[in-house]
Amino acid sequence: MTAPASNEPIASPPRSRPGLAERVLWFGALAVLWMLLNPGDGQSWLVGLPVVAMATHIAMKLHSPLASRVSLQGAVRFVCFFAWQSLRGGWDVARRAFHPRLPLNPGLVQYRLRLPKGPERILLLNITSLLPGTVSAGLDGDTLLLHALDGGPAVSEGMLALEARVADLFALELANPTEARE
Repeated sequence: MTAPASNEPIASPPRSRPGLAERVLWFGALAVLWMLLNPGDGQSWLVGLPVVAMATHIAMKLHSPLASRVSLQGAVRFVCFFAWQSLRGGWDVARRAFHPRLPLNPGLVQYRLRLPKGPERILLLNITSLLPGTVSAGLDGDTLLLHALDGGPAVSEGMLALEARVADLFALELANPTEARE
């Protein structure tokens, strides 16, 4: 790509401005977080109110168009799925750790991604590493390399479900898993 002929700056794509509803949502979410961090301490709001207001302002300045693409229903389903998988995976890892014969079958698993390149795919890679028993070990084009405590077929099945939830979060259509493998 060649540089522009003039010395004028290149215009960045227009960004949508966050609306009142988004500002209220951010303020409410941050206020709830403050309450959780300071339970029953009414005096903490002397500091908390300005902090929540400033954090809301910063969040609006850093507003990303990606946030407007998130499906609220998909977000609820994703959070429930992630919480369940975290509990289930944590139980499995603990069971394996305390089992007398330590039933491990570690391995590297290749998984062909169906999500488009971009923030959705990055989220998938990071979430994979947060779930117990799996770590994203590499990415080569559309192929994700995973390290798993049990390298069996359950890893690919779990990735199909996780990828579907991330796609649902962003209201994306995914190719059929068999089509993605060909």
